[in-house]
Amino acid sequence: MAEVLARREAADRKWGSIEVRSAGTAASNGAPASDGALRAAQRHGLDLSAHRSSPLTPEDVRQADLILTMSGHHLVRVAEMGGGDRATLLTAFAAGDEASHAPESITDPIGGSDKEYEHTFTLLETLVRRAFDRLRPVVAP
Repeated sequence: MAEVLARREAADRKWGSIEVRSAGTAASNGAPASDGALRAAQRHGLDLSAHRSSPLTPEDVRQADLILTMSGHHLVRVAEMGGGDRATLLTAFAAGDEASHAPESITDPIGGSDKEYEHTFTLLETLVRRAFDRLRPVVAP
């Protein structure tokens, strides 16, 4: 959901110079988005039907300028792959508080109700917008 939200935000801002990708630290390769994620995105005019999961690789980490993670566990995994200096939690980055010692993780709604997916979607929407606001001085055309 975060990827499709970030792509929409980049398009709305006409930021064609950035690349947005998602990958999971424990994701299988090629799995479709969950039904709950599909429905949440659809309610907001976004289509996840073509999305397929991909595992995070060391090559992904090497190529990234900025890696925003959903949880501390993900952040640790990115650091283990050599990306710790370019990674932070999405919640901390959106708040401008990367140095926080207790930043909030985003709960994965997998297997949850549509209400849980909706909550996560709207949270991600806010966080992605705030993250892009922080990136404006560096990225804006």
